[in-house]
Amino acid sequence: MKRFIFALVFFAALVFGAASANAQTVYDRSYSTIGYIKDDGTVYDRSYSTLGYFKGETIYDRSYSTVGYIKGETIYDRSYSTLGYVKSDGTVYDRSYSTLGYVKDDGTVYDRSYSTIGYAKGINKKWAAVFFFFKNFR
Repeated sequence: MKRFIFALVFFAALVFGAASANAQTVYDRSYSTIGYIKDDGTVYDRSYSTLGYFKGETIYDRSYSTVGYIKGETIYDRSYSTLGYVKSDGTVYDRSYSTLGYVKDDGTVYDRSYSTIGYAKGINKKWAAVFFFFKNFR
């Protein structure tokens, strides 16, 4: 019986580990998990349900329908209307160049008043900005 339980736990760990391989955790300001983003661009919610994908310049929802684009510093919706911008320093602007917030090098995400709204350590700044500010997956 002990071997069976060990084997079951080991198998469950392998399955979960495969699903979460190379995934970085996205946290809210209280350090509660709100999602995961894998190195390959797959985006998950906190329950590991797929929310969407970053593939090249295209942003897809869970059904692989296009929901937006990232081209250079510009974030577009599915109709190529500009949603905003993410500069190389992590400053995030809306379409009118009003500051929405910041994604810092250490992964801390701030709103325009420099209040912490979350953490996205090790995640591409543009992907973090889309997740937090442009809400393509929510």
